[in-house]
Amino acid sequence: MFMQLILMLADTICGFMTFALLARFGLQWARASFRNPVGQFVIAVTDWMVRPVRRFVPGVFGLDTSSLLLAWLWQAVYLALVAGLSGALLTVSVGPILAVAALAVLETVKIAIYVVMAAVIISAVFSWVNPHAPLAGLFNAITRPLLRPFQRFIPLVGGVDLSPLALLLLLQVALFVLTALRFNLMPLLQ
Repeated sequence: MFMQLILMLADTICGFMTFALLARFGLQWARASFRNPVGQFVIAVTDWMVRPVRRFVPGVFGLDTSSLLLAWLWQAVYLALVAGLSGALLTVSVGPILAVAALAVLETVKIAIYVVMAAVIISAVFSWVNPHAPLAGLFNAITRPLLRPFQRFIPLVGGVDLSPLALLLLLQVALFVLTALRFNLMPLLQ
């Protein structure tokens, strides 16, 4: 029971930090303003670790690679803790370490998909309920580049934009593929 409690706390902390770092990356990628409550919260939670890492990890094509690296690192730490507590990392070999690194990539991508899904859902709700809400512009800025390819092919139906549904469906398929990949990688930790 004590181990389960430790793993639950570690999962919560590492998942939250990964979510915040990926939100920071997404806001920066979308060129969204950080001058709003969400942006200020993300900066306050992540700035203490991103700033020092930026000295050593340069941005690539204007993207905040230090946030991505740190998001992956939080997931790698959690998975290494899980593998270590299960005894998979007791023998020092390359296989389990590479499996942890690969699984951390998959978990980081999974959380990134959840970040995008949340942004799409919040943006859609804002468009229906209050399109002029203060945070509506932020979520529109994040989701607009992702929805634009779908909006080219999916016409409005009765004035309703169905492109968020198409994007959410595609993201669900990606989650299904990630789950299959994760299932195939899990035996490498044993």
